[in-house]
Amino acid sequence: MLRHLFRTVNLFDTAKSALFLCILAGCHGQSGGSGGARGLVYYETYDPRSLDPALSTDVPTGEMITLLFDGLTQFNADGQLLPGLSDRWTADRTGQRYVFHLRSGVTFHDGRPLVAADVKRSLLRVLSPGTRGGRVWPLLPIAGAQDYADGRARDVTGIAVLGDTAIAFTLTEPLAVFPKFLAMPVASVVSPAVPADFGQHPVGTGPWRFVAWEHDDYLRFARNPSYWGGAPLGESLTVRIIPEALTRAAEFLAGRISVVEIPFGETKKWEQEHPDWLKRKPALRPIYVPLNNRRGALRDPRVRQAINHAVNVPEILRTVWNGRGDLAAGSIPPTLGGSDPSRRPYSYDTTEARRLLRVAGYPNGFSLQLWRSGTNVEMGRVAQAIQAQLAAVGIQVEIVSRDASSMREAVRKGDTDMAITDWWADYPDADNFLYPLFHSASVGPGGNYAFYRDRVTDSLIMVARRTVGQSAREALYRRIDTRVYDAAPWLYLWFAVDLWAEHPSIEGWDIPVVFNGQRWTKVRVKAGR
Repeated sequence: MLRHLFRTVNLFDTAKSALFLCILAGCHGQSGGSGGARGLVYYETYDPRSLDPALSTDVPTGEMITLLFDGLTQFNADGQLLPGLSDRWTADRTGQRYVFHLRSGVTFHDGRPLVAADVKRSLLRVLSPGTRGGRVWPLLPIAGAQDYADGRARDVTGIAVLGDTAIAFTLTEPLAVFPKFLAMPVASVVSPAVPADFGQHPVGTGPWRFVAWEHDDYLRFARNPSYWGGAPLGESLTVRIIPEALTRAAEFLAGRISVVEIPFGETKKWEQEHPDWLKRKPALRPIYVPLNNRRGALRDPRVRQAINHAVNVPEILRTVWNGRGDLAAGSIPPTLGGSDPSRRPYSYDTTEARRLLRVAGYPNGFSLQLWRSGTNVEMGRVAQAIQAQLAAVGIQVEIVSRDASSMREAVRKGDTDMAITDWWADYPDADNFLYPLFHSASVGPGGNYAFYRDRVTDSLIMVARRTVGQSAREALYRRIDTRVYDAAPWLYLWFAVDLWAEHPSIEGWDIPVVFNGQRWTKVRVKAGR
């Protein structure tokens, strides 16, 4: 999933000015903000699209749905798969049929008890041809789901309700990661009573109940005292809409939001001034440059390897990215099973780069375009560093700066030689960094922006998806990642390390490695604050 990073801004001067004005106005503690918010306060950079799981297509919508609803499974902040509305499940030995058993005593916010029919009804509602604009792909592995979504069938044959307490799924083919798909927001279970304005007045089973939504200003939630997982520690949660990084920093320092992500350009300032507030966690997010494997000189793997050797990635990471990353020696994040910690990144070796270019038939180099998003300052600086270092081995790079949507469209169409970008995990499994990024069925819009095609890789990925045993599947992931890495379809840069600040009045919050991994149930305002 593509999501662009924050711009660099000088936060502290503006933040301190805002704090001074706040003091003059009599602000205090966690109070203030839209609607007189007190207690826990989070933020989004733009208004959610909807609060209806069927329309969950963006991060703010997905994060809000995670507060209000539950799926059969769920992720924690570290990306571990946990039971959700289902307290246990079984799979046949082929990985093609799953049975999920519902936990007892679960009720919706309106008091209705949860039964298995509610699960099927919710998933059919997502797949219905009348539901437009959602991301239904997590449900399409279910037998009959595609025909139902296309209007060719009146039911989904692969979903069977087993009384009130269990539900079975039969898939079109084995898929070991299917339980992780059911943790996606689109697979959330909704109340059987769904009014026309459900996206504005949602009813779920989640830890937080909907209270109010002032569009482009804030959303308000109250804790669900009867939540099956235990009532949240905080009484209320307000989510403010704050587009600008300057404003977010000012509001955090004034105590009016509970946590804030630190922009890359401000890393040293925050480390020096507020080190005790900071939290770090390796993200499931590679920063990389897809090299279009079907264009010009980039068709030759030796050229692509030369590009990897010609760029001093450790230096760029240290000087441009403020060290907030781990060098990449593959596409699988090092915290996930299937990564290979013994594999070394491409060495910075301009002699080897020139040798590879010479044997590939480019002793005098060649010219390329490197696309970047014009609104992302850090990415632009990385692009300039790459440009300068490739010039040293004879590769002349023209930087093309476009708005994010225009760049995304060009990349997906295969109209770019190179483009600096990132990939955000939809689900925490190595499969999410192999199938969409390197399978030939995913070229272009599917995520394979390098247009990498290899029959052996395709075959191995499909074998891994069908392999039920975790250790065997992870061994296949390592084999695939090694094969792809040797072919160098990317200029491998690094995996981002997220850096956030937690306000000293707050405790219990953790950085989620996936967008739907933080439910705010263990977070609270410290006593006496």
